[in-house]
This record gives sequence, C-alpha cells and structure tokens, in this order.
Amino acid sequence: MSNSNPWRSGTALLVALGMTAGTVAPFVIPAPAFAQKTFPDVPPTYWAAPFIQELSARGIIVGFAEDGTFRPEEPVTRAQFASMIRRAFNRPPIRNPIRFTDVPEGYWAAGAIEEAYTTGFMAGYPGNQFRPYENIPRAQILVSLASGLNFANTAPVNQVLLAYADAGDIPRYARPGVAATTERQVVVNYPDIKLLNPNRAATRAEVAAFIYQALVSQGQAAVIPSPYIVGQQPPGPVGVKIPAGTPIPARYEGGDRILLARNETQSVPLTLKIAQNVVTNQGQVLIPAGSDVTGQLQTVQGGAQFIANEIILPDGQRLPFSATSDLLNNYYVVRREPSTGRIILGTLVGAGAGAGVAAVTGDRHIKAWEVLTGAAAGALVGTFLGGTSVEAIAIEPGTNITLTLTSDLVIGSAPPPPIQPRQVEPAPEPVAPSEAAPEAAPAAPAPVTPQKY
Repeated sequence: MSNSNPWRSGTALLVALGMTAGTVAPFVIPAPAFAQKTFPDVPPTYWAAPFIQELSARGIIVGFAEDGTFRPEEPVTRAQFASMIRRAFNRPPIRNPIRFTDVPEGYWAAGAIEEAYTTGFMAGYPGNQFRPYENIPRAQILVSLASGLNFANTAPVNQVLLAYADAGDIPRYARPGVAATTERQVVVNYPDIKLLNPNRAATRAEVAAFIYQALVSQGQAAVIPSPYIVGQQPPGPVGVKIPAGTPIPARYEGGDRILLARNETQSVPLTLKIAQNVVTNQGQVLIPAGSDVTGQLQTVQGGAQFIANEIILPDGQRLPFSATSDLLNNYYVVRREPSTGRIILGTLVGAGAGAGVAAVTGDRHIKAWEVLTGAAAGALVGTFLGGTSVEAIAIEPGTNITLTLTSDLVIGSAPPPPIQPRQVEPAPEPVAPSEAAPEAAPAAPAPVTPQKY
C-alpha cells in the first residue's frame, strides 16, 4: 500500500487522548518497550497480547522451544502453574513441605510444586496427591492467587459475585477466593466480561492475564488498559469527545482479497477492526481494540477509500462513527482469457508503477498469473465490457488502514442501562480444595518439559 501507516513499525504505538474540559486532544505515545521475543501465534491485536508480552519480558512465561510459539489457547497444568507462580511472586513460606505421592524425585517441577505449597498458593488432594498433570480450572487459579497473596474479602461474597451471570457455577470452596480477586480486579474475562466459566480449564493466555493483574494489585506492574478486566471503571468517561482529525488505527481482517475495478464506480460494504486501544492519558479505554467499524469501500479518483459510518464496541454498544481512510491505491492488472472465460490476476503493483501498467498491451508485461475465483472474480465479471483486461484496486487481508475522524466522536454520551444480575442462592461454608476433589478430573496430558511453558 502506498498509504502511510506509521503505527505499523516495529515498536507498537497506542493512540492516547489527553482530556481537556470534556474534549480530548489527540497525541501518540509509544507503548512499553518489550525486551522479549515476540510469539508468531500471538498477534498484536490478540486480546491477551499485552499481558503475555509483559510476563515474557519478566521471564515468568516462555514459549515452546521447538517452534517459538506461545500456544495461548492451550490449557495449563497444575505443575505448569506452580512454575509460573514461582517465577512471578517472591513470598515467604508459611508451612512445612510435604511429600506428594505423585510427584517423583527429579520431576522437573518438583521444586516449584513444593514452593507453591509452602507459600500457600496451592494445596494438595486427599492421599497427599498433587495431580501435576491435571489441567487447572479458572476458579482454582483465582483461589490460588487469593490464598498466596492473602487477599481478604471486604464486601459480602455473594454481592461481589453478582458481577457474573454464571455465579451459580462457582464451586463452594472457590467463592471467597473468586470474590476477593474480583474486588482487586484480577479477573479477566474474554470475550464476555460477565461470564467467568469457573470450571473450564484455564488457557495459557488467561493465566497470563490473571497473574499480570495479580502483580498490578501488588503494585509490581503497571496497569494495562483492557475492556475485559472485571470491576474496573467503564471503558470511557461519560461525555468525552474525540475531536475530528484524530487518526484511529484499524485493520482489514477478512479472509478474502477485495478487488474493485479501478476505473469503475463501485462500492462494497466492509467491516474493519480497531487495531489498538484508544485511551486517555489516564489509561481509560475509550475505544477497545477489536471493536468493529462498519462502512463502505468505494472507488475514488486515484484509488479507493473506506468511508466509516458506525463503530460497534465489544459490549455491543453502537455509535455513529464518521471517518475516512487514506487513499488505497495498490492494484493488480486483471485479464479475461478469451478461450476459457477464466479471470486471471496479474502481479501486484504500486501507485509508482501506474504509468508502466497503463502502457501494457495484451499480456506482454504481465507476470505471475493467478486464476481468480469466488467473490473477487464475481466483482470483476461485469467490468470488462468486451475488453480483455482491467486494472483492479486490491485490499489484502491484514492490511493496516488508518482512519481519520471527519467529525467529533462522543464516547459515553449517556450511561448504559443497569444490568440486572441473576440472583444466586447463598453459598454454604467453603471447602478447601485439599479437602474435596473436583467432581470429575480430566485425563492427564503427556509430561511437559521445563522449557515448554
């Protein structure tokens, strides 16, 4: 693309907005510099990417040695979690170690398991079992953090747990710990902030978010803006105005290439994703990354332009959004094969090669032909008008597109309607996890070596 996207450089940028008398003045600040390697399977727009990057920079989590991936959606075992805890927190022992019958001498995580037990983060099961290969549920992660960090409940447990639509699914023993971590904004729920999913195995991304938020609660890490942290302030102050002219980073994340005939008047509906959080200089998120921007991609003189008309926030709130993109003017030369009628795509060229492409006749200078099928081909079928070739503007999946507001955008002009939480029955006295095994233990995965978590 010839359009400029300065936020696409190696150092990520956050669009920050300084508040002044109800209006925010735009400026750009660099995101924290991460000293760790990046993970090929954790794109910058992934919901937990900032948490993962920060913990990786601290050496608390690492990738898989064989391919350098993080595998954010994989479950975490109890042994892996014990190892993460050991690296994240430095707590004094509060009890003597015990001999777990299913943790053999020389086991890679034996030291971490012993430390997680003696510092109060983790307990065992009946029969002095630790179950190191068992996938650890989300609720158990939160109980562990509450126990090891000595979180105390300051509000009625059942009242705090009304934040979750599935509060009735929280095990009895876990309710105080979940409530305590909720009060301290340790809980991160993606994609629905109201669903805890307490009994589902925690993923590596979720554990990273929980541990990072626990560090924040201890004053050991800076706040990372995220719309999925339970108990935080609303995404943006009521009535904050983002003025016209503010650049907003977006991305086309569709699965197909989009082609528009360059010399035809065309318009197609298109949805972009907000690429990075738009925040105030106090760290309040005004527009979360991942929000949808709907509008039209249409041809204009010299290329194509995206015209936005609405933004849809992750919580479902829809706001008028008047913005336009920079000029998009990368294009292909496309021809129709006379004998077969197939539509063939030529080499991608930039705006600087426009004069050369305009001089092309027949197939003399066209290379790397590719057969077009599906929607892209259908969009061009009617544009040949009896000829053999046409120039098509191309928008590739993953293209970064900077949007510029053409009118002021007001965030939170009216408070959202109150959420009516589901009432839950009072929980009986909690039972410590060491006193009661889970109702159904998952099958043990294969052993994990130390360098793979």
